[in-house]
Amino acid sequence: MNPALTVIDEREDLLVFDKPCGLLSVPGRGPDKQDCLSSRAIARWPDAKVVHRLDMDTSGLIVMARGLEMQRALSQAFADRRTAKTYTAVVWGNLRHPGEPDAWHTIDAPLIVDWPNRPKSKVCGETGKPSTTLWRAVDDPNLPLDRTRLELRPITGRSHQLRVHLLSIGHPILGDPLYGPGFGGSDVVCRAAPRLLLHATELRLEHPSTGVALDWTSPAPF
Repeated sequence: MNPALTVIDEREDLLVFDKPCGLLSVPGRGPDKQDCLSSRAIARWPDAKVVHRLDMDTSGLIVMARGLEMQRALSQAFADRRTAKTYTAVVWGNLRHPGEPDAWHTIDAPLIVDWPNRPKSKVCGETGKPSTTLWRAVDDPNLPLDRTRLELRPITGRSHQLRVHLLSIGHPILGDPLYGPGFGGSDVVCRAAPRLLLHATELRLEHPSTGVALDWTSPAPF
């Protein structure tokens, strides 16, 4: 029997869940990849519709629409970047800036699917699509100096954007089973955590019908 979904918000026209690490957002290819958040949600709410996704290895907040009209409205809001998403990650290396501890920094690196190695993506200056991520270090006295907790805000929504952007500046996310292997000539990044340390902690948007500001939060479980 499927474990119960963690429901953050249940409304007549939308649903918000806290997706666990290791669960697909939507069905994958093959009979062994049919169990996912959307299928579990539809079993309980038959009118539930997919709006956006999180990587299987990423945990945190995800919204689903109830009904086609709300699905179209929410999907357009995401496409028009009228939503705001915040993530927490723990990365390899020291990204602390003592002189500007709360400063936001920008990664602008065009991304494209790495077709010979899919589902990976890669930075490509010639054919990549514009991609922007904001990040800042968060003080965490429990972490050693060679690891940093980050707050991340993706401005665009490319496939694996946060994972590839951080890898591109030499600070991959700990526990990444896809981009961690081979970093620095070893599997140290993979062994540093039992899971990908990336969690969608905040989701903000305006309700398409009422215009009311909605804000959901989920603390990182790491």
